[in-house]
Amino acid sequence: MKVENRRFGIIGMARSGISVATKIKELGGIAFISEYKNETEIANSKQIKNTFQCEFGGHTIRLLNNDVLILSPGIPGNIPILKEAEKQNIEIISEIEFSFRIKHPHSKIIAITGSNGKSTTVSLIHHILQTAGYNSILAGNIGTAFSSYPIEKEDIDFVVLELSSFQLELIDSFKADVAAILNITPDHLDRYDSFEDYAETKFNIFKNQNANDLAIINMDDIISAKFTDKIISDLKYFSSNPKADIYSKENSIIFSSKEFSIQKAAIQGPHNIANMMCAILAVSPFNIENDIIQKSLKTFSPLAHRMEFVIEVDGIKFYNDSKATNTDSVRYALQSFNTPIRIIMGGAGKGEDYRSLIPHLKEQAKKVYLTGDTIDEMKKAFEGSVEIESIKEFEDVIKKAFFDSENGDIIVLSPACTSYDSFKNFEERGNTFKEIVSRLKK
Repeated sequence: MKVENRRFGIIGMARSGISVATKIKELGGIAFISEYKNETEIANSKQIKNTFQCEFGGHTIRLLNNDVLILSPGIPGNIPILKEAEKQNIEIISEIEFSFRIKHPHSKIIAITGSNGKSTTVSLIHHILQTAGYNSILAGNIGTAFSSYPIEKEDIDFVVLELSSFQLELIDSFKADVAAILNITPDHLDRYDSFEDYAETKFNIFKNQNANDLAIINMDDIISAKFTDKIISDLKYFSSNPKADIYSKENSIIFSSKEFSIQKAAIQGPHNIANMMCAILAVSPFNIENDIIQKSLKTFSPLAHRMEFVIEVDGIKFYNDSKATNTDSVRYALQSFNTPIRIIMGGAGKGEDYRSLIPHLKEQAKKVYLTGDTIDEMKKAFEGSVEIESIKEFEDVIKKAFFDSENGDIIVLSPACTSYDSFKNFEERGNTFKEIVSRLKK
C-alpha cells in the first residue's frame, strides 16, 4: 500500500488511532485524527495537537478531505460521516487492514478470535514461538496496536494477533496464514442486530485464506461448526472428542500420535485445555519440536485478570477474573472450582440473558453478590433461584462477601459485564479489586 504523500483520516484517538497515525507519519503520509470527545477529555491532547493535524468534539467534513479513512475498533461503522464518505467513494478500512497492507511479506500471521480465551491463547502461541527462537510480536486486541511495530521491515517472523469482532468488521485484503475461532457465544449484542450477525463477523477471520493456509475450529462449539462451509483453507478441529485432529484425554493432549502432558501446565481448567489445544494446532505448520511445545506449556506465565489468584486472608482465597465480561466466561470460572464459591457479579451490561447462568450458579455458587449498573437486571434474572445480595458500591460488595465468609471459602470477582459503569477498563477494575482485598482484615 502506498502511504507516502497520501492523506489518511483516522477516526478515534485511542491506542490504535495514535499508533496508526504515527506509522503513517513515519512512512511519509499525512495523518489527520478526528475525536468525538472534547479536548479536555483527552489526557494527552496537547501532545497530539503538537504532533498531528486533528479535531476534537465531533467528526466533521474535514475527514472527507482524505484519500483513506481508518476507523478505530470501538467506533460503530454507521456514524453519519462514514455514510457521507461512502457516497464520495472514500475507502474506509481498519487499523488491522492498514497494517496488513504495509507489513513485510516475510512475516507470517497467526490470528485468533472467539468470545472467550483469546488473550490467553495468543499469549501462549507467542510464548511457544519465542521459546522456539522466532522473532514474534503480539498485537491487536490484547493491547498493543499492530501498526506500533516496525512491521514494514523483514526481521519479524510472526505476527500473533488477537482480533475482536469489531476489528474483523472491515476486513478487505487481510489474510492470516493461520486463523482460529475458539468459541462463539452471545456477546456485544448491544453492537450487532442479531447473534447471527455477530457470529458471521467472527468468520471474517478466514476471509481471503486459500488451500495453503490453516483454519482452526472448536469441534465442541455448536455455533462455530454451523459456519464451516465457508472455509476453503485446510480445516482442523480441536475437541475433547478423539475424532478431532487434536483432543484432550485425562491429563494429556493428543496430537498426531504425540502426547503432551498438561498435568503441570501453567494454566488449568477445561477452558484452558481448549486454549492449549488451539495453540498447539496454530504452531503445527512451522515444524516446532514437541519438546519445545511441552516446555512452553509449563513455562508460560498466566495473564492477569483471568482467574488470577490474588491472596489468601484468614483462610479465604480471592480470585480476580475481571476479564470475564460475558456469561460464558463466568461459566468457565464456576467450572474451575471443585467447591461452591462466593461470586461477585455486575457492571455495565451488553444485552445478554443472565438467566442462562442459573443452572451453573445453583450448582457452583454459595452466594451471588451483585454490584454495578446491572444490579436490577441481574436481581430480576436470579431472584428465587440462587441466594443473592445487592450492594451498589464496589468496595462495599467485596467487604460484604469477605465478612460473610469462613475459613476455606473462595471469593471470585467474575462480573459477566464490562467495567465501563465505574472503571476505564477491566484492568482498572481488576487492579482495584486486588488493592481492596490486600487491605482486608477480619
